[in-house]
Amino acid sequence: MEFSLDTALLPFQFPFMQNAFLIAAIVAVPTALLSCFLVLKGWALMGDAISHAVLPGIVLAYMLGFPLILGAFGAGMFTAVATGYLAGNSRVKQDTVMGVVFSGMFGLGIVLYVAVKPDTHLDHILFGNMLGVGAADLWQAGVISLLVAGVLALKWRDFLLHGFDPAQARASGLAVGWLHYGLLALISLTIVATLTAAGLILAVGLLIAPGAIAFLLVRRFSAMLWVSVLVCMGSMLAGIYASFYLDSAPAPTVILVLTGLFLLAFLRRQLRIRQLARRTG
Repeated sequence: MEFSLDTALLPFQFPFMQNAFLIAAIVAVPTALLSCFLVLKGWALMGDAISHAVLPGIVLAYMLGFPLILGAFGAGMFTAVATGYLAGNSRVKQDTVMGVVFSGMFGLGIVLYVAVKPDTHLDHILFGNMLGVGAADLWQAGVISLLVAGVLALKWRDFLLHGFDPAQARASGLAVGWLHYGLLALISLTIVATLTAAGLILAVGLLIAPGAIAFLLVRRFSAMLWVSVLVCMGSMLAGIYASFYLDSAPAPTVILVLTGLFLLAFLRRQLRIRQLARRTG
């Protein structure tokens, strides 16, 4: 294919690609903002646990005729609350509890899916169907993203203090319980918003990589939020664009772009550390 302006603009001429670009821009904001808090709190496994654990909720909602969003959100919150309760009332550490709970929930979801055999293909649930996004998916993702981004924009300082020093947050009079479970609720909602675009398995990449990249690039948390959003949105748009010419699935391509950027940010950080060491040495 000879490169030209028409060739470069070709992906934007198809409605399914336009919808893919649009939902990428929509979900990039809440996933990027949340990733900063997950990285700060060391909650990468929590995002992974909730993203896997919503599968049984989706299947149960399908069985009962409820909207899938309700099942996914309910399962996500159940996983978060159960993990916190088990970790707080046993000698087992939280990361171990999360591993047990999310693997159990994911296994339950697979068993229910095989038993029910819903119309939605399992690959679309696990890996997303970005090229099959419809108007309803765009509206759902848009409303959730606006809600999550709005809450984080208004309360980011409270969430920051809670993530950095929970004891200080409690001493300052903040409702740490509401902040804790509120953040978990925002994670569950965001996973629901990214369900169509990235699927359950790849959603965790969007919830971790942007914040990790921004953490390596900047020092101030406010700057970290902006850099994370720009990195996530740029990576999603670039990944979708590249997938058109590579004939690959958009969501995994986006994750590969984010992984590449993380490695570059890591190498940049290492080079700067060595340069500073040489100057001081």
